[in-house]
Amino acid sequence: MVDQNPASGKPLGVENHEELSHIAVTQQQFAQATRFIASMKAGLIDFLNVPKRSLTVCFPIEMDDGSVRTYHGHRVVHNRVLGPGKGGIRFHPAVTLDEVQSLAALMTWKCALVGVPFGGAKGGVVCNPKELSESELRRITRRFTSEISPFIGPYIDIPAPDLYTNAQTMAWIYDTYDILHAGRNNRAVVTGKPPDLGGSAGRAQATGLGVLFATEHMLGNGIVADLLSLAGARVVIQGFGDVGAVAASAFTGAGAKIIGISDSQGGIVNPEGLDLDAARAHKKQTGTLVGTPGTINVSNAELLEIDCDILVPAATSFQITADNAERIKTRVVVEGGNAPITLQADAILNQRGVVVIPDILANAGGVTVSYFEWVQNNQNESWELDEVIQKLRRMMHRAVDDTYQRWQSLRAQAAPSEDPAQISLRTAALVVAIERVVKVTLERGIWP
Repeated sequence: MVDQNPASGKPLGVENHEELSHIAVTQQQFAQATRFIASMKAGLIDFLNVPKRSLTVCFPIEMDDGSVRTYHGHRVVHNRVLGPGKGGIRFHPAVTLDEVQSLAALMTWKCALVGVPFGGAKGGVVCNPKELSESELRRITRRFTSEISPFIGPYIDIPAPDLYTNAQTMAWIYDTYDILHAGRNNRAVVTGKPPDLGGSAGRAQATGLGVLFATEHMLGNGIVADLLSLAGARVVIQGFGDVGAVAASAFTGAGAKIIGISDSQGGIVNPEGLDLDAARAHKKQTGTLVGTPGTINVSNAELLEIDCDILVPAATSFQITADNAERIKTRVVVEGGNAPITLQADAILNQRGVVVIPDILANAGGVTVSYFEWVQNNQNESWELDEVIQKLRRMMHRAVDDTYQRWQSLRAQAAPSEDPAQISLRTAALVVAIERVVKVTLERGIWP
């Protein structure tokens, strides 16, 4: 995580540069994309730009010491044109309704782009899991689930793990929902469950593997003229959680050289390539990557500015800003996390010729395998890992091809007033996704 101002919660140095509003960023990216959709009706723009439903709940929890604390949570469904809402639940002290609404919209476009029959949703509870016991987390999860229970379901809205939630959290949500809705096959109410409860093989690795498949295939399409594969590519990954750690191993297996990684306490660098096994062992022993023998310690801010071929921000939002975008020394940024780049930083990187593989494409592996889990639960089936990975690779490659081809056509058909070089992969991906949602909306017809 980039060093932050404890008062504002923003990355240091950006307080006077740009307003870091999640929903403003999402809406402006949407507006940029809709300029390229000629048939877009004004009423549909309004419909697609706001969430279908935003729910905020407040509930008390008895803590282990007998005291009572009040917690706040949110669950937002952005759109259900393509199917049930789909999106994670995060536990974090900085969760806001603005952030959850923005991430729900991103999920709508992500599902449409990758071709799964879901709409976008997201949820979160304002809490600090690092300061809570397992029993306190269980009580928070169960109570939050009971509060949103009337609004979730296998064909209504399907949660999944997100920041600081995991398979155990999903097991608690499933059990709570199943108790409240007895007599049904409720396994598909959440995805990312433990395998014993119907979780899919490959779900834990899905987002990290999706990052690999998206990057590998986009390079193969020739997005960077002299970087056609991962063989020998120097890679830096910010974040060493479920996404970053899996991506690091996957990129290494594809022939890349990981020269920098980080966790919330800082990063480590070795220009000759990191020993990931040694880094994992050190983190397991000490709780941090910092200090791994044979490496150079750096801050998260410094890690982002290391000279490399591919940079994968897989931590929290707004890590690359107007304040540091000019100092980013990479050829490709792959958004392993959601919204790691601000609007101004996105424009700066694009002007500098840095390719950005956007979050709605790069990290869509998680929702893709969540869809596989939902299908398996509804059909009472269990697929082998090889089958899951094969299906994931095929769907990620198709989404990459759709994005790349639309990017080429948008540039070729750019208006005289438009600089083709400024049309980004993010805009192309959003155009593909938005057009699909618009098409289905009109096919279904406006009710009544």
